[in-house]
This record gives sequence, C-alpha cells and structure tokens, in this order.
Amino acid sequence: MATALYRLSEEELSKVPDASNMCFGIVVSEWNREITSNLLHGAVTTLEKYGALPENIHVKTVPGSFELIYGAHQMGLNDSFDAVIVLGSVIRGETPHFDYICQGVTQGIARLNATSNVPVIFGLLTTDTLLQAQERAGGKFGNKGEECAIDAIKMAKF
Repeated sequence: MATALYRLSEEELSKVPDASNMCFGIVVSEWNREITSNLLHGAVTTLEKYGALPENIHVKTVPGSFELIYGAHQMGLNDSFDAVIVLGSVIRGETPHFDYICQGVTQGIARLNATSNVPVIFGLLTTDTLLQAQERAGGKFGNKGEECAIDAIKMAKF
C-alpha cells in the first residue's frame, strides 16, 4: 500500500505482466461509496491499462465490508476468474464495530486465499478518519484500487 514512505516505482510498474488474456472479478462495498467508487475506478482503469478487456472485468456490489467475504467466495466459485479483488472502506467510529468488521473481513479473506484456487486481493481501507481514506483512494497516497489491480494481475500470473 502506498504511504508517505513507499510507492510503487517505475521499475516495479514496468514488470507488471500483460493482462489481456485474464479475467477479473471485483467485489465492491456500497458503504462509504465516496471512497469505494474511487477505489473501483482506480482498479478498473489499471486493469485496462495493463491489457484487461472491459468485458473481462466483472463488478458486483455488496452492502457493506463484511459482505465482501461472501461476494469474493461466490466469485471464486466461478472458474473463469483469474483473480478477485475486494474493495471496501471502514472508518473508525465511536464503538468497537470498526475492530470487529476489520478483523472479520481480514480473517475471512485470508481464509479464502488459503482454501480457494483463485487469489483474492485485499483492498479494504481501514482508517481512523475520512481524510485518511480519501488520501488512499486517489489522494496524496495514491489509489489502493490501482495497487490491488496490479496485485491481482501479478497473482493471476503466479
């Protein structure tokens, strides 16, 4: 993930495989749509930049971040996907709900990666503030959706 200290270098970007023969599933949360729509745009644009055909990029929405697990699992059952990307945003509030959702989604996606034949790319922003999420969804720290797309291409080639 891009931070103040790290961004993907031009050399790393030049090594991204061609995605023209790959098919991708993207599951995106409707919650915090301002953020997740930017993540989705970044992911789709990047997949296409590296050769993925628009008809080989399949997007499904789920209500919230916790539902990303189910959506990714269902997409993983479809043999036509080379990788699945999950995109969501959880912003800390005043209750422990943030911790439960973040831990649950992290564990669920990790379990899918360990048990399925399709790589699932973790694109859940877990931030303390809306500003932090904005900075990672097309702001000064780049777009996590773009990074997830690159990861998906690399893992599909794996």
